[in-house]
Amino acid sequence: MVPFARASRAVICGVGSCLPPRILSNDQVSAEGGLETTDAWVQARTGIARRHRVDRGVSTGDLAVAAGRAALASAGSGTADAVLVATTTPDRRCPATAPEVAHRLGLGEVLAFDLAAVCSGFLYALAVADGLIAAGLCQRPLVIGAETYSSVIDPLDRDTALLFGDGAGATVLRAGDQREPGALLAVDLGSDGRNSSLIEIAAGGSRLPDTSPPLARDLRYFQMQGRKVYAQAVSRMTATSLAALRQVDWPADTVEAFIGHQANQRILDSVADRVGIAPERRFGNIRDVGNTAAASIPLALADTARHGNVRHGARSLFTAFGGGLTWASIALTWPQAQPHFLEPETLSIHPEPANPPWRSPSWRTSTPTS
Repeated sequence: MVPFARASRAVICGVGSCLPPRILSNDQVSAEGGLETTDAWVQARTGIARRHRVDRGVSTGDLAVAAGRAALASAGSGTADAVLVATTTPDRRCPATAPEVAHRLGLGEVLAFDLAAVCSGFLYALAVADGLIAAGLCQRPLVIGAETYSSVIDPLDRDTALLFGDGAGATVLRAGDQREPGALLAVDLGSDGRNSSLIEIAAGGSRLPDTSPPLARDLRYFQMQGRKVYAQAVSRMTATSLAALRQVDWPADTVEAFIGHQANQRILDSVADRVGIAPERRFGNIRDVGNTAAASIPLALADTARHGNVRHGARSLFTAFGGGLTWASIALTWPQAQPHFLEPETLSIHPEPANPPWRSPSWRTSTPTS
């Protein structure tokens, strides 16, 4: 997909993240689910050593608020005029999580909506925010990738329980010049619905509602056909990365920072090798956070920026692949923003009420008000 030419571009001016304080090792996840595996086996095949998990009562929206607040602080202003939340694990099926996040951040009655493209979601949301700025619909959007995959993962499923973690990352964008550090310069997006069943949660939608007759356990949880997904991920991420680089006419060996969706270290290495990115220019944090789906790239961005491993303005490439199937790549220059992190003790939680209505015996028989 080739964007229309324009001098003004969206520029990343704030970066923030939040990871829940509870950390589980591979051995702990294996023990909880009775999984027959070892830490050495998991690390050798995925690159994952540990992941963060929310405690009971902490939602995706809670993490999104924390990461959003950190990104706004990084941008030097507590304001934004749009909120986009990329997530596969919203607080509720209806309404979207973003409006409540905007409210809790004190942003008022701003444009706010969720975007679902699974692990490609954050890059899709960045592309949409770039378009909103270009269309004059907002000037300072807050883009958040947030997930609590622990809420949709079957702890007894060896193929997924060891892969996923919870967390949120966010960026603030503003209109700027394409020569500035942090400018989004090229976007490539795509999808292939023919293979939608490779990554799915089968139940819970209109096709197979939760109110259907008793469902098999696995239909209620996230499922992934690992080997087929692996091949698709390598192929699609390679192709979309090269497409984005062609738009800006950057040879692969001039890219100084490459961040791919943190799904599996083998996938990341295969894609980088095929694109032509040197090992010392590949960045990520999969070892410490696992696969955090839509939160993956902003968390890796924040972690890399935190350690000062990339110079401001460096040619950079972000790429992702997820359910749908969807894929995305963005060529940009490395942002100048210094990341902010919300410490666990300052995490603002929106807990489940002590006596929610659905625990009342009369709730299901009450008369609808609308």
